[in-house]
Amino acid sequence: MAVTMNALKLNGRPPSLLYHRPRLIIVRAFSALLSPPSKAVVYDQQGPPDAVTRVVELPPVEMKENDVCVRMLAAPINPSDINRIEGVYPVRPPVPAVGGYEGVGEVYSLGSAVKDLSLGDWVIPSPPSSGTWQTYVVKEQSVWHKVNKDSPVEYAATVTVNPLSALRMLEDFTTLNSGDSIVQNGATSIVGQCIIQLAKYRGIHSINIIRDRAGSDEAKEMLKQLGADEVFTEGQLEVKNVKGLLTNVPEPALGFNCVGGNFATLILKFLRQGGTMVTYGGMSKKPVTVSASSFIFKDLSLRGFWLQKWLTSDKAKECRHMIDYLLRLAKEGKLKYEMELVPFDNFHVALDKALGKLGSHPKQVLTF
Repeated sequence: MAVTMNALKLNGRPPSLLYHRPRLIIVRAFSALLSPPSKAVVYDQQGPPDAVTRVVELPPVEMKENDVCVRMLAAPINPSDINRIEGVYPVRPPVPAVGGYEGVGEVYSLGSAVKDLSLGDWVIPSPPSSGTWQTYVVKEQSVWHKVNKDSPVEYAATVTVNPLSALRMLEDFTTLNSGDSIVQNGATSIVGQCIIQLAKYRGIHSINIIRDRAGSDEAKEMLKQLGADEVFTEGQLEVKNVKGLLTNVPEPALGFNCVGGNFATLILKFLRQGGTMVTYGGMSKKPVTVSASSFIFKDLSLRGFWLQKWLTSDKAKECRHMIDYLLRLAKEGKLKYEMELVPFDNFHVALDKALGKLGSHPKQVLTF
């Protein structure tokens, strides 16, 4: 920059000082806060997850003043994650995208305006949001919900999608009192197991339907240990009067269907007059078929449940209270389900297990 003699004189400084007196120049450097580089599972197009996903290194992310950088600790592979990658899920992130939708992590760094969170806190995205299959995640502070660090890490990672669905469905469709009962198919799923335990905790009986397959006796015993009152295979229910199989369990007012096809029809047969069946999945990819008599003579109601729709309503605060409640139950051993912890470096093995390519396995939870 050119400086004239007149400018110096106007500032009251003799020109000779320019040559005989060194000047102190202070330069302030403003450097942006960056996250560390991140290893992530990404996909550039929808398709079979084992074909379109790849593990890559992502560059650091520039953090804004309200951002929080979280070092992920654990994140599950859910069926809904697979459906998003395949493109069959109704709401999915634009590609290219990082996989994963829920998980738990530790606060690594904070933007300058972040309050109520500290380094080392455990947080989960609540409502859940895409991009948890990576070592570092940067999102705005409002996305993160602090959870107790004494929570079992695998339950903190998986509490939102499945246990929260089970809790909401038990509460949202009819008033259930101690001594009432529910009926469900897909009982060995994590949602099914959570329904059994949450119902038992409230004194509500459960009637459970599972598939005819190898290991069904072991599955029955496992569900009974969780608190199931009755467990039937589909083959056992090939009788005209399924309610005649019930002993000390009243006719259920509420049923849960995640399979479709004949398994949904069996739910309807169990329901009492004026009962409600809630469909939250379609694992068999077969339609729900309802006889006219179910509507006319039993006055049954059919409803649907989609957790993401519930979460996008004005329910954030209520949702977080329920998550804390469910994590307390898990810590106390009153809510449990089987999971397999897999190092993130073995992602593709975990994915093959989640896809059923390597036989039957528990829910796969990636650890970082």
